[in-house]
Amino acid sequence: MKVVHTIEALQEELKGKKNIALVPTMGNLHEGHLHLMQEAGKYGDTVVASIFVNRLQFGPNEDFDQYPRTLEEDCRKLEEQGVVDYVFAPSEKDMYPQPQTFRVKPDPALADILEGFYRPGFFEGVCTVVMKLFCIVRPDVAVFGKKDYQQLTLIKEMVSQFGMPIRIVPAELQRNQETGLALSSRNRYLSAQELEDATLLYKTVKGVKDALEAETADPDVLEERAMKMLDGHGWIPDYVAVVRRSDLLAPTKDDLVKRTPLVVLAAAKIGTTRLIDNVEVF
Repeated sequence: MKVVHTIEALQEELKGKKNIALVPTMGNLHEGHLHLMQEAGKYGDTVVASIFVNRLQFGPNEDFDQYPRTLEEDCRKLEEQGVVDYVFAPSEKDMYPQPQTFRVKPDPALADILEGFYRPGFFEGVCTVVMKLFCIVRPDVAVFGKKDYQQLTLIKEMVSQFGMPIRIVPAELQRNQETGLALSSRNRYLSAQELEDATLLYKTVKGVKDALEAETADPDVLEERAMKMLDGHGWIPDYVAVVRRSDLLAPTKDDLVKRTPLVVLAAAKIGTTRLIDNVEVF
């Protein structure tokens, strides 16, 4: 495995390489990230993992400066796993030598709802850095986790609309096997008690899924009940939403009758840490 810090050096290394798979990350890698690498190894002959904390996707009151930067530890984990061939770890100056005034502005109908409503500009920052990574690496395959479900949906749409010759591979959300808590870099911000309490978020979205599949209530009622449950246990919920997987819009009665593929998405803050989770339905 080779660690590369500049665009020019990476592109030189990748000359002549075939079937390249890319896994974009912001580092602070955990088992969920390593699962993405494992998936990339199934589809690519050359695997590139990028590690870059992207300022463009952080709001003015978010944790850009505090976001953990653990490059040495990340590289050790990737080396031990033995899947990644190149780690692309550019500095901000390398990635954005001039202010990034050209941005990818995603469709507001998809980008300004759910996460985008609570984090204005977030998906513009995500899509811009991913587009830039695609231009730098020119992968044949890119792997994104289902944990960031709305992000995955937007990236797939961006690739489709721009006609980019890149296969987007969704990787299943990884959980703590004992508690069900979705693996996340932000879990390290949680106290021991908060880690224990954080399992309620998964139990909540799972409860909505189970009720939908048992046809015991309509989505609006389930969403309201889930929000009240989280609020009643000390959380500050942003949303619990039942939406279609295809376009992240609320399902119609016909969708429920036909059992159109849905997903339950949730975001809530416990203590000072904001967590997201989701489960697919049908």
